[in-house]
Parts: sequence; structure tokens; C-alpha cells
Amino acid sequence: MPNKPLIAAGIDCGADHTRVVFLRLEEGRVYYAGHASGESRGWQRGRMADHRAVAESIRQTVEAAEQCSGLGAEGAVAGLGGGGIDGASTRGLYEFGRRRTITRDDLVYAIERASNLRLDNDRLILMVMPQDFTVDGRAGLINPSGAQASRVEANVQVITASLQEHEILVAAIHESHLAVEETVFEAVASAYAAILPEERERGVVLVDIGAQTTEVAVYSSDALMASVSLPLGGEHFTRDLAYCLKISFEDAQALKEEYGCARMGYVDDTNLIEVPPHEGRPPREVTRGQLNEILEARAEELFQYVQREVENAGMTRELLEGAILTGGGAMLAGMLDVAERVLECPARNGLAVGIVGLPDELMTPAWTTAAGLAMYSARLKAYRDGRSRPPGFLNMILR
Repeated sequence: MPNKPLIAAGIDCGADHTRVVFLRLEEGRVYYAGHASGESRGWQRGRMADHRAVAESIRQTVEAAEQCSGLGAEGAVAGLGGGGIDGASTRGLYEFGRRRTITRDDLVYAIERASNLRLDNDRLILMVMPQDFTVDGRAGLINPSGAQASRVEANVQVITASLQEHEILVAAIHESHLAVEETVFEAVASAYAAILPEERERGVVLVDIGAQTTEVAVYSSDALMASVSLPLGGEHFTRDLAYCLKISFEDAQALKEEYGCARMGYVDDTNLIEVPPHEGRPPREVTRGQLNEILEARAEELFQYVQREVENAGMTRELLEGAILTGGGAMLAGMLDVAERVLECPARNGLAVGIVGLPDELMTPAWTTAAGLAMYSARLKAYRDGRSRPPGFLNMILR
């Protein structure tokens, strides 16, 4: 008798939009079930500022996804990003006192020691992502279980988050009558959906460009080497246009969407664009070159920040699989060209792979994070139901 399908849900609560994806897990495969998107409320400068407004946005979007799918989910995996995120590489040493066989429990204990950080009262550990192990001075081992040694050291990437931000998000989702199965750094969720293990093996950087922040995850040897949230996003491009052209934010957003490009020379820069009048003044014109020069400067700044994180991770000229761009900000024309020029590697948009029946509407960078969160939820449910290996560091140890 076939297994009963499991219902998985992912919630991407961004500063601009809240997106929800529902999936069905049947016989080891994930199938699209439904989705919904709604305007986010309660955010200021990339941080959740109004709990009630955030909760209402999530509730409405979840209900719309339930209507779309005709299904209900008991729990969901939620994405967390924004200014409260920070990542750091740490080490945890476990000395046995005598030479013996390394067990799986030894590896888990070494990882726990690596993640035993002293945090401020307003911080919590969001994720612990193992990189590799060092056994009796021999580095770079992925799974040394069964080897003979007297000491083992775990190298991990620890992602921390704002305790207050986390509590607001969890409480808001609970008000939608969903349990929070896990909270995941949004860039990790995007990478889970859009990057294959062999691509992570060869070196890649995931750049998730949101409305107010950009989340970055650097991978090498299938391990997370660096994670960070940058205080730059799509709205900063819009604000630049509004300031330089002396127009409203709404008019700047419309111009960016219709005519904007992050690369000079990508289109005819001499074409004239009518700028909306402001406070009774007559309309005026600017060239597309003037518009795109503003956008290109901001795009270069963004990817220079990303390049700095790549360098700090020791991955300069090591991104053989290049840069993967996700998030709504990645959809601005010319962003891939600027990424390739600044990062000196190939770049492409990251789209969710591995979901059967995913509609074309969701095959855009803006939906990759929500799809990845739902896929992560499906993996958790399958593991707890005994249908697959666990995600996260336990999968690394057991693989």
C-alpha cells in the first residue's frame, strides 16, 4: 500500500513580499501543490518592527496558499534573513586521551563543542553547518567515522540571528495555526533549491538579493564556508533613482522596472525617457544612459561587498561554478553581467530544481527561496517519517 503523501510548506517572509509554497511528498519525489504571494507589512530597514502587521501578512498569504492547493499543512519551514544575521567559522576539539575508533557520536560531540559559543543575550544560533574534520592533524576529512585516532576537530560555520527577530517570526507563523519545524538562513534555502551538490563541491557563491538586504552563502567542497547578510537590496537601487532624478519612490520604482538596466551599453543609452512630473512641474526627459549609470554604480557596490566576503572565505578565483543570483533584485537586467565583471566568474540566475509540476510563474529567482524552504520542509518530514536521511549536519555525518 503506497505511503500517504506528506504536505510540506515553506514561508519566505521578506521585507517586500511574503511568499508561501506548498509541496506534496510521494514515493520519494516532491510535487508542486500550491503557492501564494502577498505584500509584506511591518518591516523597517530590513528588520521586523511590527509583530501584528507581520503576523497578518503571513496569515493572509498562508490562507491563500491553502485555497490554491486545497490542502492544509501542520507545520512549515521559515526563512530568516535581514540585518540580524551573522556567520562565523569555528572549531571544536575533542581529545580522547587514547587512540581508539572514531564513532558518529564523537563527530556530533566535536560539532557541538564547535558551536558552543558565548553569545550576547539578544543572539541565538540559527544553524550549524559542518565543513570538515581534522583527525590527528590530518585536515579536510568529510566523514572520519571508523578511523583510528586520539583526537578529532570539527570545523563548522555557525550562523547566528537576532533573538527578537526570530521570536517575532515564529510567533507570527504560530498565529497562522502552523508549527515552525525549523528556521533556516534564506541564502541556504535558496542554495538548497538551486545548487546541486556537485556544484557546491566545485565552489559557488549564492547571492540572494532581497528588497532591503542581500544574503550571501559561499560554498566549497559541498560545505558552507561563509554566510553573511549585507545591508543592500533592491530598494536601494530605487532610492538612488529617486534621489538623483528628484522623483518619488513610486515613480522611481516604475522607471526601474520598465527601463532600468544595471549595465551601461546593454541598451541604447541615448534613448530618451520621460520622467514623471513632480508637484506641478512640467515633465522632463533623461537618457537611459543617465538612468542606468545610477543603477550600475549601485550594482558594482553590491558585488564588491560580495567579492570581499568571497576573499575572506579564501575562495578568490576558486568559484568554478560561479555566482548564482536569486531574489527579486536579481531580475534587474544587467545584474548577471555586473556580477561576472566584479566577481570574475560566470553568473546565472538560480531557479528551483527537483519539484515535479512547478508552474512557470515560480520559475523565477524571486521564488527560489520559498521553494527551497518548502523542499527543506519536505526533507524534514520524510526523515521524521522514516523515508529519507536527515538534512543538515547529521546527513553530512551519515552520508
